[in-house]
Amino acid sequence: MGDTTGLDHLVCFDLYAASRATTALYRRTLDAHGLTYPQYLALRVLWHRGPTTVRDLGHALALDSGTLSPLLKRLQTQGHVRRERGTHDERTVWIHPTAKATDLRHHLADLPERLAAAVDLTRDEYAQLHHLLGRVRAAAGTNHL
Repeated sequence: MGDTTGLDHLVCFDLYAASRATTALYRRTLDAHGLTYPQYLALRVLWHRGPTTVRDLGHALALDSGTLSPLLKRLQTQGHVRRERGTHDERTVWIHPTAKATDLRHHLADLPERLAAAVDLTRDEYAQLHHLLGRVRAAAGTNHL
């Protein structure tokens, strides 16, 4: 029968397995700060954009409110974010990074570079991989099988 599983020729499996392996690499550092990978991603958006509405954060992370709300609740409990109702529309909720989150940003600023080094990619290879994955994400979001 051989060593093949049938999965070794599927790009989708390579993407899935690489995603899990990458998240595991991040987990080692994030666990020390009490963060999950999705929480880290939410903080990255806030560090980049500053205060953001829950709706816009959900769009940026491609998460629905059922997944995003508990994530934000945990970040708030940990002291990383605060929520604030909009002044013009109380249905709008703004998420603000706290000073604790800003301090954490400095500890995690080089995490993407550490990941690139851990998977033994050159800067050019890393940039090419990032570009190709962006194309895959964009195309997959607009096409249907």
